[in-house]
Amino acid sequence: MKHCPSCGRPADDSQKFCTFDGALLAAAPAPAPQARPAPDPLEPIQRIQCQWCQSMNEKTALNCRSCAAPLDIADLVSESGWREAPRIRDMAEIHFGSSTCQVEGEIVPVAELSLAHGDGVFFEHHVLLWKDDNTPMGVLPLQGGMKRVLAGMPFIVSVAQGPGRVAFSRDQTGELVVLPLHPGMELDVREHAFLLASHHINYSFVRVKGLRNILFGGQGMFMDRFVTSNEPGLLILHGYGNVFERTLKPGESILVEPGAFLYKDATVTMDVQPQQLTTGWFGGQSMNLARMTGPGRVGIQSMYVHHSTE
Repeated sequence: MKHCPSCGRPADDSQKFCTFDGALLAAAPAPAPQARPAPDPLEPIQRIQCQWCQSMNEKTALNCRSCAAPLDIADLVSESGWREAPRIRDMAEIHFGSSTCQVEGEIVPVAELSLAHGDGVFFEHHVLLWKDDNTPMGVLPLQGGMKRVLAGMPFIVSVAQGPGRVAFSRDQTGELVVLPLHPGMELDVREHAFLLASHHINYSFVRVKGLRNILFGGQGMFMDRFVTSNEPGLLILHGYGNVFERTLKPGESILVEPGAFLYKDATVTMDVQPQQLTTGWFGGQSMNLARMTGPGRVGIQSMYVHHSTE
């Protein structure tokens, strides 16, 4: 609404002159913009914590930027305490260092990496799916080469360096298990299960006596060990079938079929536990299981695939 500058009487916005004294009516002043209140520096920025890897994410994020776990879906946990590894959405992205990893597909999932300059990953060479022609590759220096050969573990572990793109996958159906490792963490993984690890992670292997001969004969089960020091790292495993994880309390034990074992925290001890099964007049049989004793996480897979080197 306008007002006459001479007599002050109100006038309609469509009028150009005052009907009382004929004075020219000025255009109605535009409303003054309301200033946006300054953010309170003491108010904390809202974040969402990933239930799988405990990383913090922006409030609007749908997937965790560290492990790609959906943030809008609650953990699925059984009554016994086993929770399902998160089903990573197709084309979800993971960030590590200055690089990204995109998970593609669901039946035989692929990890496609865009490596920045200065970043790199190491992997068993037979899991390489494709790479850019200009992506540099090399070999990770390893100790105990003869022990690795006798253990049936890969003698060569390859390295891809940025800048460039490279992709990895296993030759079986299953799930990609993304495990961001925070500084000071140690994780043991069954042989032939790790897909890739970032260069920030230290790599070695350990042997658990008595477990290998439970499966197919040998001198013990060898496990890959991944250790972080002062920097976080990214570890991606491939689990056959579906993958489940359970956190054991100090002193708590469970018995696991050795073929189902996938990974564990280094704080979890692992040994053989024979189980004697009797069948009355027909004699008896025994079953050997792996006893896991906490504290720490234990990961299992619902399907076991035997590798020729195991």
